[in-house]
Amino acid sequence: MAKKSGVCAFCGRKASEVRLLIQGIDAEICDSCAEQAHLIVKEQFGGNDKSYTPSGLALKKPAEIKKFLDEYVIGQDEAKRTLAVAVYNHYKRISQKVQADEVEIEKSNIILVGETGTGKTLLARTIAKMLNVPFAIADATVLTEAGYVGEDVENILVKLLQAADYDVAATERGIVFIDEIDKIARKSDNPSITRDVSGEGVQQAMLKLLEGSIVNVPPQGGRKHPEQKMIAVNTKDILFIAGGAFDGIERLIAARKRTNVIGYGTGGNEALDKDNMLQYLSPADLKKFGLIPEIVGRLPIITHLNPLDADALKRILTEPKNALVKQFQKLFAMDKINLVIKDEVLDFVVEKAIEFKVGARGLRSIMEAILNDAMFEMPSDINATELVIDRAYAEAKLEKSGLQKLHVGD
Repeated sequence: MAKKSGVCAFCGRKASEVRLLIQGIDAEICDSCAEQAHLIVKEQFGGNDKSYTPSGLALKKPAEIKKFLDEYVIGQDEAKRTLAVAVYNHYKRISQKVQADEVEIEKSNIILVGETGTGKTLLARTIAKMLNVPFAIADATVLTEAGYVGEDVENILVKLLQAADYDVAATERGIVFIDEIDKIARKSDNPSITRDVSGEGVQQAMLKLLEGSIVNVPPQGGRKHPEQKMIAVNTKDILFIAGGAFDGIERLIAARKRTNVIGYGTGGNEALDKDNMLQYLSPADLKKFGLIPEIVGRLPIITHLNPLDADALKRILTEPKNALVKQFQKLFAMDKINLVIKDEVLDFVVEKAIEFKVGARGLRSIMEAILNDAMFEMPSDINATELVIDRAYAEAKLEKSGLQKLHVGD
């Protein structure tokens, strides 16, 4: 066998510049060139393979994506189906090798509209977990136009770059969840003639990220300055999922449907579900709420999340793979303590979550308040082997925690 040269015979890059050098009889080839060679062969000879998976990406079919989401997220079937199709089409698009005369597929950025605690962030995080791609959450409320106090829009990509351990290639196929995008809506549907540094201006600055462009990102975040080293990131293959509660948008939907949220509909024969007006959401409603038309156009996939009722909240506590009850039971089991939570306690926790109007996100806070004393004391008790939680115990601990007083005072 020939002696190793430490250089790829195709591209000339050294071993230190690539992930892997594959040794042949007379030469070596790097992993990148081998991958490109595989794609050339596949394009040349075709085949009936329906796998559209880009390198290193665990992409499943839409039905499989929804099935995976079902393991972690309760309900929201319509949102799951919409997400599954959008994600599948987006990553098929990444694998597309566009020729001059071929149709180019546009990006499938998504906007999720739903009350707080209905699972918007969880859906996005679970999708990223399934695909095994970098994932980052950006809070739209802290963003401002360049030159103003706050964070530059480009800092959205800093978090994704960090999640990818500064691997630019991995970053460029990651997923970004932009939370509370409704908070940067402009105050009226009319274009502003004055500066709106945390609203319309931020939306304008966000456009180049969403549509796909090369952005110079400061690797450590913060404000840009001329001497700072930048990393170029191409956003054309980054999937953006935006989420927001859009509080009050139901009234805009009702007005469009020529009806009122309270009372009987007057908009023809259509029977409207007044408890879930979000199901009638349209791009026009988002524009009326205050998102500029260009942003709405670059978030073409619109879906909504249904409000969570008591049954759904109870199922969230026990059914998903990472259900809260299972998490707390595992924590106690690590100290060789068997945690038993009676069904009446779950009903109590759900009642409080509905009373506090915190949705699924608030379930953990309530559970923590109930179990905090036990988690503090029992690990030190060598005789402790079991903890049974009933409603009376839960009520007493929640009262003691002050959490209930906090919400009653709100």
